[in-house]
Amino acid sequence: MKDTRQDLRREPLYFRAKAFFSKPANLILLFFLAVLAALSLAPMVTMLTNMFKVHAGTERKLLRLKVGSLTLNHFEMLFRDYEWGKANFWIPLFNSLIVACGAGLLGILIGGTVAWFVTRSDLKCKKFISAVFVFPYMMPAWTLALFWTNMFQNSKVGGGVVGMVESLLGVCMPEWFVFGLFPMIVVIGLHYSPFAYLLIGGILKNMDATLEESATILKASRFTIIRRVTVPIIMPAVLSTFLLIFSSGFASYTVPVFLGSATRTFTLSTKMRALIQAGYEGQGYIIAFISILLGTLILGINQYFTGKRKSFTTVTGKSGQVSLVRLKRANWPISALLIFLTLFFAIMPLVSFALESVIRQPGNYSLSNMTLNFWIGTEASQFETGMPSGILINSTMWAGLARQVGLALAVSMVVGTCGMLIGYACVRRRGSFLSRAVENLAFFPYLMPAMAFGTIYLAVATSGGFKWMYGSFFLLGLVAGVKFLPFASRSGVNSMMQISPEIEEAATIFGVPWVTRMARILFPIQKSAIISGYLLPVINVMREVALFTLLVPYPRYLLTTMLFSFNETGYSQYGSAVTLLIIMIIIGINSLVNKLTGASFDKGIGG
Repeated sequence: MKDTRQDLRREPLYFRAKAFFSKPANLILLFFLAVLAALSLAPMVTMLTNMFKVHAGTERKLLRLKVGSLTLNHFEMLFRDYEWGKANFWIPLFNSLIVACGAGLLGILIGGTVAWFVTRSDLKCKKFISAVFVFPYMMPAWTLALFWTNMFQNSKVGGGVVGMVESLLGVCMPEWFVFGLFPMIVVIGLHYSPFAYLLIGGILKNMDATLEESATILKASRFTIIRRVTVPIIMPAVLSTFLLIFSSGFASYTVPVFLGSATRTFTLSTKMRALIQAGYEGQGYIIAFISILLGTLILGINQYFTGKRKSFTTVTGKSGQVSLVRLKRANWPISALLIFLTLFFAIMPLVSFALESVIRQPGNYSLSNMTLNFWIGTEASQFETGMPSGILINSTMWAGLARQVGLALAVSMVVGTCGMLIGYACVRRRGSFLSRAVENLAFFPYLMPAMAFGTIYLAVATSGGFKWMYGSFFLLGLVAGVKFLPFASRSGVNSMMQISPEIEEAATIFGVPWVTRMARILFPIQKSAIISGYLLPVINVMREVALFTLLVPYPRYLLTTMLFSFNETGYSQYGSAVTLLIIMIIIGINSLVNKLTGASFDKGIGG
């Protein structure tokens, strides 16, 4: 009798466990919960412990303690030593905040203004402006920074190299205009202004026009309508966009490197790398942790404002007729100004890189000074100058490109598959603890600045039994995979949420295996969205620098990390050639994404 009662108590638990593990979604969630916790949280713990340890090199010599000993000296130097802390933390922090705020405001101002003109006015050449305006967002931010120096380089600063403006027009731009906080704000703001244009433009395009029409009937002025009707409706999108640009600008590394190194203008990201390379690893890890906290706080505020957006929605039907503002005589001048600005920052960078890659002596743009040696020149033809062979016949370049492409493809296959599986499992178990935990863990790396995230894995690869990982292809793939998983997982979640579960349930009733259901039913239905989850990581890896800069030692360079060695050794022509090559590859990948998925950055906004 006793054994019978015990069997009855066991059976419900047994059957519940059997039912739980019989569902593929539960098995997927358990697997990714363990993997993501190990790949995201465990390295974070390693970095936190390294904040309190003595490291080899400068720290060991300075403190005269055994490597691995616990110490609070890193915190004392940063926060109690006034001069040291001011130079290595407080001033870089202030610079990062100024750049982030300035870039956010500039991006909103430019992107929001263009969005309003395109969606709410009778502006000329809307489709052309819409298509060209988003182009800078396709390019990495550091390409605009390099373009800025090529255009406005001051002969009195930065090695005496002459920029295009000074060479062609004889105008010597002031130092603050070429290097420092101002150009950082301008470049980052311009890079993310298309992002603001897309978000704000989408809201303006889909906004119920009857609200503005009602205000017009009540004799409200155009300015009053914009201030009292339009702005309150789009304000959540404006605040969310500002915070996202702020977060990106605060975490930016490559732009401050190109535009701040000549005048030693440091931000937190560049100072973090400088401290680690100088042997002050503990302090670098502290700055990385603070950057992660600030990034998490900023994106938490963004989530708050995104949630508040519901109170700004309208429940009325959308008006079929949108009353466009007539610009009258100002139409052509405004159109011409926008066309000029978009062409200058979208097309002119390509022209600049092409010119800079074919001139022997920087600053001299005469035909007699042009050569193709930096593209196809042999070592023998460049023997006198000591330059390597052209990038198209240089084995080191091709090796770097092959490593970058191979890394991008490997990351794409793994991340795209994982993102699809996570999306499927999270949607099928929507609302459960496992689903929320996995979805949050998959999104967690997005909260971290790329430089700080690379620093986390640097701590892992330089400690314990993981030193074999440093500089390896496996480590780069692992870091890139975890960092870019949020994009693929969000794509997977969004695509799977559009598929009714009844479709899969019907196949289950007929005994169709889970693998067959995924391959023959779910994947074909959302093929475009799922393919974008595979292809977007390729674009991110091909343009990434900050994530890899601490993890790629010579001679295992990637193509993007070669740029710094070229600029440091004075071979700016090679840097421009490599930059142009990377841009063309990214444009080709973007075109492939659009061709396969039907997606387009400007589709649906420009009219």
